[in-house]
Amino acid sequence: MAGILQDTTLNVTLDGYYAYNFNSPVGRVNLLRAYDVSSNSFSLNQAAVVLDRAPDLSEGRRFGARLDLQYGQATETLQGSAANELRPQAYRPIFQAYGTYIAPLGSGLTIDFGKWASALGIESNYTKDDMNYSRSFLFGFLPFYHMGLRASYNLTPKVNLAYWLVNGTQQSEDFNGFKSQAFLFTLKPANTVSWNVNYYFGQEQPDVVPVLNPGLPTEATQPGLPTTPIVPAPNWRKHIFDAYGTWNASPKLTLAGEADYVINRVFAGSSARHATAGAAYASYQLTPRLSFTGRTEYFSDRGGLFSGVTQALKETTFTTEYKWFDGFLVMGEWRRDFSNQPFFLTSTPDVLKKEQNTATLGLVWWWGEKRGSW
Repeated sequence: MAGILQDTTLNVTLDGYYAYNFNSPVGRVNLLRAYDVSSNSFSLNQAAVVLDRAPDLSEGRRFGARLDLQYGQATETLQGSAANELRPQAYRPIFQAYGTYIAPLGSGLTIDFGKWASALGIESNYTKDDMNYSRSFLFGFLPFYHMGLRASYNLTPKVNLAYWLVNGTQQSEDFNGFKSQAFLFTLKPANTVSWNVNYYFGQEQPDVVPVLNPGLPTEATQPGLPTTPIVPAPNWRKHIFDAYGTWNASPKLTLAGEADYVINRVFAGSSARHATAGAAYASYQLTPRLSFTGRTEYFSDRGGLFSGVTQALKETTFTTEYKWFDGFLVMGEWRRDFSNQPFFLTSTPDVLKKEQNTATLGLVWWWGEKRGSW
C-alpha cells in the first residue's frame, strides 16, 4: 500500500460556523449566500477529503490524478440543484475527480480530463484559501465546476494560456448536445502581481425534460435519464467575461479586484438578461497570526439572471482571521447585504426588507501534506 500511495497526499478539512441573521428570517435562511446559508444554527459548511498525486517531471512522472470528496451544506450548493444536473445525487459527493497528463511539447502541455473546480472568479471552494469566510455574490453566480477536457500551456514564465471543452456550467452529465468552451489567460507581470482574463461561452439551457431521480426509469435505462425532448429546444448562448487580479502591495497588504459581465439568451430572438458586477478586497496581515480583510461588491442583476429579480445588489463584509496554529483558523465576520428592492426575508412571511445583516463565527481545520492552496 505504501508503494501504491507513494507521492500521494491525503488531506482533510472540516469547516463549521454559527451565523446570526438580524432579520430573524423565516426558516432561518440567509438569502443569496453560497455556503453560510443558515441562521441561528450550528452548521457544518463542509467536510472534505482530498487525494492528490500531481505529475512530477523531476521524477519522470507525467501522469497524475486528483479526487475531492465533499459533504455538508456546501455540497448542496455545489451539486444539489436539478437546474444544472440531470442526476445530482449520482455525483453529489464528488467535487473534483480528474486525471492529468503533461505532454512533452515545448515547456509541457498539461491536459486534464474529468471534473474540476472552475477557475472563473477569484474566490475558491476551500475557506482556508479565501480572504473572507462568506463567499461573494459573484462566487454564488459564476460556475462552480465543469466536466470535460482542459489544456494549459506556459507560453513564457509569466504567461499561461488555457482552453476548456466541457459539458457546460455545473453539468457532470450534459443536458443538451452543445459543448461549452473557455479561453483563459493568466499573466504574472511581476512576482507581486497576478492577473486573469477569461472568456466562457455555451448553451446553458436543457433540451430535454428532467426526470426526478430516484424514480422508475422512463425507458430501458438508468433512472433519471430523460428521453422527452423540449420543443422548441433552446438554441442560444450564455457569455461570461471574467477578469480578476491580485497585488501584494507590501509583505502585509494584499489588494484584489474582480469584474464580470454575463449575458444570456434562451432563443436567438429572445430578450437578453444581463449581469454586471465587481468586487474589491483589501487584506492586512497585522501579525503572523492575525489578519483583517474588507470586501465590497456591486451586482447589477438585470432580468434576474442571478437572483430571479431585477435589482441592484450590494454587500460589504469585514472579516477577522486568527490562525491559532497551522491547520486551524478562527474567523469572525460582519456582513451587510442590501438592495434597491425589498428582497430579503424577515420573520413575517411575505414581508421583505431591502437589507440583511449577519454576524458569523467560522472554525476551519485542515491537515495533510498538500501545501499552498487546495
